Amino acid sequence: MKLKHALGIVLLVLIIDQWSKIYVKTHFILNEQVEVFSWFKILFVENEGAAWGTKIPGAYGKLFLTLFRIIAVCGIGYWLWSAVKQQQSKILILCISLILAGALGNIIDSVFYGVLFDHSYGQVATFGSAVPYGELLHGKVVDMFYFPLIDTVLPSWIPKWGGERFQFFEPVFNVADSAICVAVAIMIIFHKRVFPKTENNEQRVESNE
Repeated sequence: MKLKHALGIVLLVLIIDQWSKIYVKTHFILNEQVEVFSWFKILFVENEGAAWGTKIPGAYGKLFLTLFRIIAVCGIGYWLWSAVKQQQSKILILCISLILAGALGNIIDSVFYGVLFDHSYGQVATFGSAVPYGELLHGKVVDMFYFPLIDTVLPSWIPKWGGERFQFFEPVFNVADSAICVAVAIMIIFHKRVFPKTENNEQRVESNE
């Protein structure tokens, strides 16, 4: 796969990701939801931290996280360039492209959204607001896909957790997150096709021993 094709994948995912985020941000109030199916909802939430809403404590926690993401994206970008240059498998290049697009998508939120939008508490946010909710590098990541496949109360006879609410799948995510998860899943499921040269090299070393 050529580099321009890989970058085309990155750009396509980025466009879909940012369009969906900007649409939700400018049409939904925070925590507002629309039920598509009983097991699938569009739920507008904002993530201030890393995966699963994890936060880094301290006044500079958010800044550190954003800078770390930028450094990570540079590393992923180099990985993509190297994979294309070395003519590695198309599946691997596809996966790296998806990971890069996902990382970039969330970085755009973290870097720019704080100065592009006003807050979404009790109101629909305005793009290009004169009173933004944050600062550069301190934006919040927009999430919207919610799949409560199971939402029930556990039977009372279950020790410790009986009578408590149980939800699966609870996390809310976005297109960028989906791209990263799909890429990782492909790399795990099709490991031998993703890393064919690595597999062959290992076999040669074993035969020599």
